[in-house]
Parts: sequence; C-alpha cells; structure tokens
Amino acid sequence: MNIWNDGKIASEGYASGPAFIVQRDERPACTDKIREEEIEEEILRFDQAVETGVEQLRKLLEETQSLPVGQAGNADIFAGHLEILTDCTLYEEVTGRIRRDLENVQMALQLSADHFAAAFEAMDDAYMRERADDVRDVERRLMLILQGVEETAFHTLRETSVVVAADLTPSDTIRMNMDLVAGIITEKGGVTGHVGIIARNSGIPCLVCVGPILHKIRNREQVLLDAERGSIITSPDRETQEKFCRNAAAYRDMCKKAKENADLPCITVDGRKLSVCANAGSPEEAEQAAAYSVDGIGLFRSEFLYMRQRRLPTEEEQFEAYRSAVRSMGGREVTIRTLDIGGDKGVDYFQLPKEENPFLGCRAIRICLKRPDIFKTQLRAILRASAFGRVRIMFPMIAWVEELEKALEILKVCKKELREEGKPFDEGVETGIMIETPAAVILAQELASRVDFFSIGTNDLTQYMLAADRGNPEVAPLYNPFHPAVLRCIHHVIRAGHERHIPVGMCGELAGNIEAARLLLGLGLDEFSMSAPSTPRIKQELRAANYGEAAGAAAEALKSPYTILG
Repeated sequence: MNIWNDGKIASEGYASGPAFIVQRDERPACTDKIREEEIEEEILRFDQAVETGVEQLRKLLEETQSLPVGQAGNADIFAGHLEILTDCTLYEEVTGRIRRDLENVQMALQLSADHFAAAFEAMDDAYMRERADDVRDVERRLMLILQGVEETAFHTLRETSVVVAADLTPSDTIRMNMDLVAGIITEKGGVTGHVGIIARNSGIPCLVCVGPILHKIRNREQVLLDAERGSIITSPDRETQEKFCRNAAAYRDMCKKAKENADLPCITVDGRKLSVCANAGSPEEAEQAAAYSVDGIGLFRSEFLYMRQRRLPTEEEQFEAYRSAVRSMGGREVTIRTLDIGGDKGVDYFQLPKEENPFLGCRAIRICLKRPDIFKTQLRAILRASAFGRVRIMFPMIAWVEELEKALEILKVCKKELREEGKPFDEGVETGIMIETPAAVILAQELASRVDFFSIGTNDLTQYMLAADRGNPEVAPLYNPFHPAVLRCIHHVIRAGHERHIPVGMCGELAGNIEAARLLLGLGLDEFSMSAPSTPRIKQELRAANYGEAAGAAAEALKSPYTILG
C-alpha cells in the first residue's frame, strides 16, 4: 500500500477503481536544421498540418453539441483552440523561424509554442496563466499530425476507472467516456485549468499538480482518491478500504443534503442573512449557475468577449451576452466586472507596449481610462442590459480615488447618451469596486463613500500584500490568504464598508474555501461568491453557523501574529 498527500484539490469528492494510466506516444521534435531550398517544403508541411488540425477541431466542436450541459464549456475551449490555430500570430512565428533560422517545422513549432506558453505562464492572473494549456494543446495536436502519431487510445477505457495522467487536454476529455471516469489525477495542471473546470462541472473528484506519480502506479492497480483531504492510496488493505468507504458515504450524504437544501435562504442559526453567489465567465456559465439556486452572479468576468476574437467586441455583441446572463438569473443580481485585461494579459489587437513588470503594469481600470472609447462601449452595453434585470457594475484594480471618480464620470456620460438616444436602462444601477490592491484597503473609507458595494478580490490582494507570486513555485508556499496581514485587511475593508452602510462581498478563491466560511462570516462578510458547484456546501456550512460565535472566534484570530490555517 502506498499513500500520497501531495497535490491540489481541483474538484472535491471520493473515487475508487482501477487506475487507467494515460501513456502518450509522443516523440521529441526533430532538431535537424534544413537547407534553404527546403524552406517552402517545410512551410507546406505546416500548412497541411494546420489544415488537418482545423478539421479535427471543427469535428470536436460538433461532438460537444451532444454532450451533457456540464461539459458544454468544452465548445468554448475548442473554439479557443481554433482561434489560436487560425491566428496569424502563431503562423507567422512558426514560418518566420523556418525562413529565418532554418528550423525544421517541428522545432519551429516547439520553439514558437514555448514562447507563447511562457508569456501566458508569466502572467499574474490565474485564468490567463491557464491559457498556456491552450497553446500546449494546439502544439501537441500539430506535432502528432506532423509525426504521424495516433492520439491516446481512450477507446480502451471500458470500465469505471480512476484516470491518471501527466496532464489532460480538453481534447482528451472529449474522447473519454466521462461516464466511466470515477476520478482524475494529474501530475501537472492547476485548479483553475481546463481539467479542474471540467471535473467540477461533471462532478468528478480530481487532484492536480500531484508531481511525479505515473511511474509509481501500475495500470489497473486499485486506487482510492480522497479529493476532500487531498490523498491518494494504491493497493489499500481491507481496513483502509473500509474506512475510505465510510468517509465516501458520509461525504455523499452531506452533498445530497446540501443540494436538497440549496434553494433555502442562507441564514445563520442566530438570524444573520447572507448571499451565496456564483462566479461566471460567460452566459453559458451563468445559465449553469442558475441550476444551483445561487443568489445571483457575484462576479461576471467580461474578458471572455475580448479574448475569443481578434478584434474588439461591438456594443451589440456585448449587450447580447450581458443580457443573456442577466435573463438566466431570473431577477437575481448580476455583478458585471468591467474589462480586466491589459499589460501582461496578451490580447494582441490592443497593441500595448511590452512592460518590464506586467504584475504592476497597465491593466484593468488603468487601460480603460487610457482608452475611454473601449470603456464607453462596454459601459453602454452593460447599462442597456440592466433594463432586463438586476445589474451591478464593478470596477477592478482601483488604487486611486481619482480613478474611481473618472470611471463614474464616464459612466455618467454613457447614461446621458442613452437617454438622448431613447435606449432604456436602469437609472438606479449600482456601482462598486473590487478591493484587490493595498492602496484600496487603506483608502477603503474614502472609496466606500463613493460606491454602493465592495467586493474583495483575495487572489490579487493576497499576492500584492505578501509580495508572493502565486504562479511562482519558489514562493508559492508564501502565498496564503490566511496570513494575519491579509485577514486584517479583509476585516478593515468590511468594517469600512459597513460604516458607510454598504454591503461587502468576496469573489476570490477564499470565498469558496469551506475552512474559511465561518471565519469570513465572523469577520462580517455579507456575500460569498465562488464556482457554482461549491455553493451548496458553503450554504450548508453557513446555515449551521452561529454568527455571534463566529465573530468572537474571528476577533481572537485577528489578534494573532501567526497564520491560523493554510
């Protein structure tokens, strides 16, 4: 019997079964240089590979139409892969290396993919970092085509199993019979990556980033996956198997009860009413969230509209997307965050200058204020969508009072224009900001007097407070939202908001952490926003809590100079 306690929980739950080991028949890229007279031949090979890849992806897109709703997001993933594959940026990079450096097509492809993937991996936003997976998946697809190698034989998965792989691509998940996947274990990947997203949407327990494990597990060896505590056990003895089954049964009962009560209001035992909302990145995700009886969308990421195409989305395109999300909530609140890209967040058509320190560069509200034309188009679309339901507008990365005032002034201009054009919108649409910079924490009282709500973005706030890049494995252990400085920041922001009688929410990963629920309740948080599948358990945890007791425990935690969890 072997036990591993490494890895990150991407999707909670318990799974057991024989291991299905994913071994890839992938070969290293050929390193031979070519002669000048072979340049056109190599470029032709690349053209043909791209053509074949496009055909494969279009077929995969069609196949996703018949999948369950939980896997509907795959269509967006493959659309993104098609975008990369047909974008002139990748094509010009590869063919440029062939012409300029006399690299053969395989090496030119590998070097180009390394270049683009590294750019994504260096970004400070977890969502954007995971886009490196898209680049790698496209590279892998083209390389297999160029080498004439068949893709992994997932058709041999014929019994319910725990899939173990170095990593899984969206293409892999399409070719697997997900009904036979009891659990997923990957050596690489991130919690916010495609594997984690698909696992959560499909209700499949999943551990990622477990490190080298493939060579330690035999194919069809019995595996117990505990994705509640984060452990993997192989070849368990009888006592371990029985204990695992008891824990799994208790977990299933708890989840069943939580789902049955998901539509009940979230009120603590001593009467404090809370909102538990979902984060969403597209109208489709908003529609899926509605099935979990969430209290609304606490964070609607608008970036998807800008990253899916090679041009700026029009006002009408944005309006249609926002309206769709708002309608799916059936009168519940939808908080739309304005554009949060720029600087290090590679959207080529923005043509932003390269920055030495993209973590502190031109992004979010900064780029919006530099490009009021882009900002106004988005604000007009959001305002128009507010005529179809309850909408709130949220500005990200605010560090200056002046930034907020400029944003509100532009919003005022947009309202005036829409009135003159006779286009309806909610005159009372609320505005708020994300608190994710230390400056915003310190200025919380002044900022609170100018907005209708706060939402704490703990992902960036933790990173900036602790000067620890969560994407850097060397300092990843230092990135801990339970650090006393971070907790005191959260408490200060909540107190500042309440002094001005505005609600304070949280939309970072901490909001969906079951261990943090009662602590955040005690700190006074009003709204918890997280991935939709996490909402039933958080609701259940909060309903069972006593706010008075939680507040007392939180007060004690704030006194400590030591990290209490994590």
